[in-house]
Amino acid sequence: MSLQQVAKAARRNLTKFVWDYLPGGSEAEVTLRRNRLALDSLALRPRILRDVATVDASTRFLGHSLRIPAMLAPIGSLQIIEPGGAVTSARAAAEFGTISFMSSVTQPGMKEVGAATDAPKIFQLYVRGDDAWIDEQVRMAADCGFSAFCLTVDVAHYSRRERDLLNRWRPSSRQRTIEGRAFQAALSWDNVKHYKDMHDLPLIVKGIATEEDAVMACEHGVDVIYVSNHGGRQLDHGRGSIEVLPEIVAAVAGRAAIVIDGGFMRGTDVIKAIAIGADAVALGKLQGLALAAGGKAGLIRALELLESEIETSMALLGLHNF
Repeated sequence: MSLQQVAKAARRNLTKFVWDYLPGGSEAEVTLRRNRLALDSLALRPRILRDVATVDASTRFLGHSLRIPAMLAPIGSLQIIEPGGAVTSARAAAEFGTISFMSSVTQPGMKEVGAATDAPKIFQLYVRGDDAWIDEQVRMAADCGFSAFCLTVDVAHYSRRERDLLNRWRPSSRQRTIEGRAFQAALSWDNVKHYKDMHDLPLIVKGIATEEDAVMACEHGVDVIYVSNHGGRQLDHGRGSIEVLPEIVAAVAGRAAIVIDGGFMRGTDVIKAIAIGADAVALGKLQGLALAAGGKAGLIRALELLESEIETSMALLGLHNF
């Protein structure tokens, strides 16, 4: 089986509306295409005769072991792709040996996902209240066993996703969370400072796409820089995620961990990000496709296929480990 077959099975299983939602982008989908183009524009330099009879693709992230340097990104409305939603992803991640992010705009809720597995999980928040409201979300996440907290910061306004507009369709997450969106638009570095002053749970800021903002994040004590353009689903005509990674790695200079998403679909994609300086890659579309193709078993199988691709490419590159 190959990852291409996973995508084909997902297409067969999804309705047109959900299919357009999952791999689609905003407006003309230029950023979406640039994510892929930026990855494909990078070439690998193999070394030979390095004794790669065994390779080890494992790594660590925030003190947790990862079987491969890839995690499951937060996806809104996950339950429209697979009925178990965030619980299914959390259980698949635990069984495979990686970390899952849970989006605040997916189902089931935080308590159900927290109770589903003792494996490390990260809660990702779309802000719908003031600092006191965010504080309560952090306390709930900690109580439910989440090991880190993620603020998404590239959604000050919901983008024009023209596939959905042409279909006259809204994902369930957007239908439920319109109230309070002004708080997301008003989010600022003051909120980040408040978080760091009040909470010990590691903070991840998702949606950083420039050197300048990476520097600001480090100055505010952010624990993880999450490089992302929302999979090409927010601002159109932006740069591909991996295109901006080198400048962010240089700006961070080891002061924070770095995660990246944006078009990562193959083992060589993951290797490219790690080679440039990311600590881990987050899988969005591939996760959704795998869930649509076969639920928990489909997602675990996709991660196994990705692992095989990573290990094969590592050996061909002359890499023993990361």
